[in-house]
Amino acid sequence: MKTTLRVVLVAALLTGALSAVAPVTAAPAAAEPPRYVALGDSYAAAPLVPPPDPDDPMCLRSLAGYPHIAAEALGAHLTDVTCSAATTGHLSTSQYPGTAPQYDALTPAADIVSITIGGNDADVFGEALDCVNFLPPPHGTSCAQENTAGGTDRIRARIDAWAPLFGTALDEITRRAPNAEVFVVGYGNYLRTEGCHPAQPFWKQDANYIQGVVDHLGTVLRRTAQEHGATFVDTYTLGIGHDICAAPADRYIEGLLPARPAAPLHPNAAGARAVGEALATAVRAA
Repeated sequence: MKTTLRVVLVAALLTGALSAVAPVTAAPAAAEPPRYVALGDSYAAAPLVPPPDPDDPMCLRSLAGYPHIAAEALGAHLTDVTCSAATTGHLSTSQYPGTAPQYDALTPAADIVSITIGGNDADVFGEALDCVNFLPPPHGTSCAQENTAGGTDRIRARIDAWAPLFGTALDEITRRAPNAEVFVVGYGNYLRTEGCHPAQPFWKQDANYIQGVVDHLGTVLRRTAQEHGATFVDTYTLGIGHDICAAPADRYIEGLLPARPAAPLHPNAAGARAVGEALATAVRAA
């Protein structure tokens, strides 16, 4: 962990501990809360999860997304610039009129930076929607078969081609926030093995294919994070049993027709909380 973040977290902890066990004769200087900047796309922004963030309505950002959960757990001051539909290009360019590039939130004062990005660069979730088949086989077309025709998986190839761009982005984050510890948060567990057609309208082979693509993106995120000095936060394991095939009350990710407030194929409030708690744990353990 970067020395600055270690000092900030320890100081905050000690301040609370000392105030609990010792009488105070003079008001001590309050420990500065760690400064946390959240970057990324809709997985982090948690669109349609109440309450909405009124600061940037076009981004469909929630005040209950995982960055807010992590910030609360860490006692951190949060600057959340996550934005639905963001790509890596929107780190350096404006996504909407009046929406600053996400990099602009980074300064040397930042202690923690989190980022979830890449799903839109490779159009992973747009491709998942093309896999929908309401009728059972053979009444439709398998997206797994289409995307791997000729022996090359075209979506995985797009992810692999994107990986160097993500590495460059991590280097730029470090350049702009040199004192921060950087955490790359993965996309997690969407579909269990063989899915649950027709409850969720993805054929068995396509459910396996979709999750396999998400897993491949997670592998690329993990590897690139390690190569560029960042910490990867796995969200697959915590999502086991909470995928879109789970009972509505148990889901962390909503299905094609959400049962609770959230965008389709995105984290709901419970999922955002679980991811935020995992990120906070990773920050403390880094």
